[in-house]
Parts: sequence; C-alpha cells; structure tokens
Amino acid sequence: MISGIQQMGVGIPNVHEAWKWYRQNLGMDVPIFEEAATADLMLPYTGGKPHDRHAILALNMQGGGGFEIWQYTSRTPQPAEFEIALGDLGITVCKMKSSDVDAAYNQLKAKGCTLSDGVQKDPNGMKHFFLQDPYGNYFQIVEFSSFFKSTSANNGGVSGAIIGVSDIDKSVAFYKNVLGYDTVVYDETNSFDDLSGLRGSSESFRRVLLQHSETRKGAFSELLGPTEIELVQRTTGTPRKIFENRYWGDLGFIHLCFDVTNMSGLKQKCEANGSPFTVDSSNSFDMGEAAGHFSYIEDPDGALIEFVETHKIPVLKKIGWYLDLRKRGQEKRLPRWMVNALGLNRKKD
Repeated sequence: MISGIQQMGVGIPNVHEAWKWYRQNLGMDVPIFEEAATADLMLPYTGGKPHDRHAILALNMQGGGGFEIWQYTSRTPQPAEFEIALGDLGITVCKMKSSDVDAAYNQLKAKGCTLSDGVQKDPNGMKHFFLQDPYGNYFQIVEFSSFFKSTSANNGGVSGAIIGVSDIDKSVAFYKNVLGYDTVVYDETNSFDDLSGLRGSSESFRRVLLQHSETRKGAFSELLGPTEIELVQRTTGTPRKIFENRYWGDLGFIHLCFDVTNMSGLKQKCEANGSPFTVDSSNSFDMGEAAGHFSYIEDPDGALIEFVETHKIPVLKKIGWYLDLRKRGQEKRLPRWMVNALGLNRKKD
C-alpha cells in the first residue's frame, strides 16, 4: 500500500549549504532525521563498495513529500558527463505544489532565484514555472489544490516528478500497475512552449501526465497528499541515461521515494509485474532518529524508485517523543495534531 511520495532524493556537493538554500527558498525547514553513516546496502548502485554519506530528510509543513538531501563524504560526487536535457532517461524535474503560483514566482524572483520566463500553463490549463537551484537541479512549481496546512511559504512540498522515458507506453503501464497512477490527464505529442525553461525543450515530445484515482491511505497520507507523474519521450534523437557511468548518490535527482506499508505484499506485487526488488534492507534499518524498512526497484529505463515502510519517527525531539508506527493500523491516518507536532522541530534561520 502506497501512502504517497515520501521524498525526492537529491545528490548535492554540500549537504548543509544545500539545506539552507532549500529552507530559505522552498520552505523545506522541518528536519525528520540527519545522519552521517555508511551506505552499505546500495552496492548494486555504488560500484560494489560501501561509501560514507551525510543525509538530511526535511519537510515543508504545507504538505507534500520532502527532500532527502544526500552528500557523499568518502568520495567526490560526480556530475553527468553531458548536459542533461528534457527527455533524457531518468528524473529530470522535481514537481512541487503551490496554491498561488504567481505569488510564488514573484517571491522567488525577488530573492534572485533562477527562474523560467514567467508563469505558463500546461496542457491541462494548470499554472506552473521552473526554478533552478544553485546545483543545476530543476524544480517545477505547480498549481495544486490539496494542502495540509498554510505556512509563510508560497509553495508546499514534493508533488511528483517529470521523468524521461524511452517507451512511453511501457512506462505508463509500469507507473499504473506498480505505483497506482491509473488516470491519464493528458497525452499529447508536440513541441510545448510551457516547457521553455528546460534544456532541449524546443524539440518535439510525447508527454503524458498521470495521476491516481484512489485516495492514498496510511499514517502520513494526509500530509503527503495526492501526486502526479509526468512522462516525457523524445520523438527524435537518442536520449541518454542521466546516471550513465555514475553512482546513485552522485549529483542530481537520485531516486523518487514512496511511503508504504505491507512491504512484503508490495514485494510480491512488484515481482508479479516484472519489477523485482534490486535492493532490500530485509528488516528495520536505523538512521539514528528514524527507522524503517526500505527497498528499491527500477522503472523500465532504470530510474530508481525507493519504498520506505516507516517504523519509528521523531515527533517532538526536544522531549524525546518518538512514534512506533508498527503499533498502529496500517491504513489509519495519524491525527492532525500529531502530524502538526512535527512542525515544532522547525529549523529557523
């Protein structure tokens, strides 16, 4: 059972510098965990060797997924060998929700952020624009109607991703059958003016936006909210894999992570759909302030999808209040007051 997008993994060169930028510009200011440790279970994607890393998981209390801000400390994280363009294979853009896209654009423009040229509308008529962070990662601020609460920021958390694919019909089947994105909002082939803020956007693409018809369930489903996946396939040329000749954890969007329950049932479902787990922690991993069970699969082009079944999470660190989710019903949402308490851990600048 999928409760929503828990976080987008972002490989960056300086974890604390990046988190400060994301706090100040995107409202990702509530830490769930921070840990320096060795990543010893991701060997298929780290050259067969464990590597040290420092990671911070941070949320925006308007709702939506968080960022897992991730930095190698045992090696220098590597950029792509080429200039990544729209339609290259993997996670190209992180989508983030906003109730007032125009206000978000003006706010970020006043801060001197690198933005696309004005607010545009997608083929469904929804307002959006693109933001580039100091590390070259693209974020799409998208008009959304579902939020957990209001904050001083003009955007919420992660609401999805734009993912480059080589065979869009095959990828639609994967995201529908494995991840529950069963509703096609639009399916169009053209060149698109509203993508003009991205490299390579002048080309022609087939573009499919997917959403899920079922309301997500689980402890954090109300906070994480509804999400969408946009698949993009070039109609000309040959796309390249964004993480070609690189490791998971190198610079860029390293994975899209879903909060789940019943990991054993999910494993069976993935195997039945031809997408077996490539990494499986098998039992509860401990990240200091949080613990759970994680696994990974690949989409048809090798983009990494992570699943995390959360076992322990800090609610109010100052008084040592930690919640053991294994003692709750799998489909039961946490009370709003308890989720709101996470905001008391907010990092202020």
